[in-house]
Amino acid sequence: MTAVEEHWSTFPFDEPPQSWKREEELLLAPHLPSRKVVRDAPLQVVHFPPQYEPTKMGHPRPVYESRYLRLEWQTMPDSRQPFYHRNTDVDELSLQVSGERSLVTDRGTVEMRTGDYVSMPTGTAHDNYGRGDIHVLFYTPAGVEELGPVDRRSEVVIPPSTWEPTVVNELVTECLGGPEHDIVMYPANEIDIWENALRTEARLNVIRTDPDARGTTWLYRSENIMIGETHLVEEPGLDYIVHRNCEEIQYQISGERLLVSQRGMVRIQPGDFVKIPIGVAFTSIVREESKHVRVCSATAYLQQIEGQECVRAFVPQIAETTSEAVPVDLDVIAAERNGW
Repeated sequence: MTAVEEHWSTFPFDEPPQSWKREEELLLAPHLPSRKVVRDAPLQVVHFPPQYEPTKMGHPRPVYESRYLRLEWQTMPDSRQPFYHRNTDVDELSLQVSGERSLVTDRGTVEMRTGDYVSMPTGTAHDNYGRGDIHVLFYTPAGVEELGPVDRRSEVVIPPSTWEPTVVNELVTECLGGPEHDIVMYPANEIDIWENALRTEARLNVIRTDPDARGTTWLYRSENIMIGETHLVEEPGLDYIVHRNCEEIQYQISGERLLVSQRGMVRIQPGDFVKIPIGVAFTSIVREESKHVRVCSATAYLQQIEGQECVRAFVPQIAETTSEAVPVDLDVIAAERNGW
């Protein structure tokens, strides 16, 4: 029997988790005969290409959405967004997955590079110009705290790049920034938007993780979510995590890992999204090096499940599943750990 540790964590992870010794073969085994009916659907994976492919400008692709979190994947050809956008109720965060993107706002302009994170507070007017761009968007109710580390800040640049100011549309949206929740669109002179940055000292902070850091670096926190980046190197996966009061969404940035859980195992590649339900034990086995985003959503609310109302944290998957976990194979796990 392989001895592992199981760590029960509680959002927002301010206190050490409760930990128990487990026999891995039993932790991952099907349950013994029982009259209980258990929801045991395998982990679902959603994949989008991690590298830019030429395409026409389109809407962001929703991946997950709940009352407190909307997560989208977006790619932009070498062109501008067709309007400036403001959110009435949420902070809008993003990770630059590949390529470059000029982010032009009424808090200054910043050039986003691969690996950059940025948060735009509620009400910030913003436009984008992508160049071979892929980015992931996170919308969550206002009040997001930046945990760092800050790499640089937006600057007042008038005009940004080679843009010539003109009259463009400005769009105001509610309800987590969803396209079906637009409130009003009207013409605006974008020189006024740029010059508004001169009326405030507020700027956008670009966050980048330390390339030498190991484990999880938490980047953002609010009442509803925590977002971090995890860097693993030659990880045998002998420590399992169980979230007591949140679901975890992961997005693979680089490298490859074997995600092992009580809902099956799946090999995670760059561009993969996967969600681990509340109460499910999971770990990652990494042969070389791997980086992924962690999004923990903990806000509890009432939900109808099979006709009964219960309190839970749940982030439904919107995008179509591209693959799913397979039953755990202990021989595969042993071979993956070979050498440790």
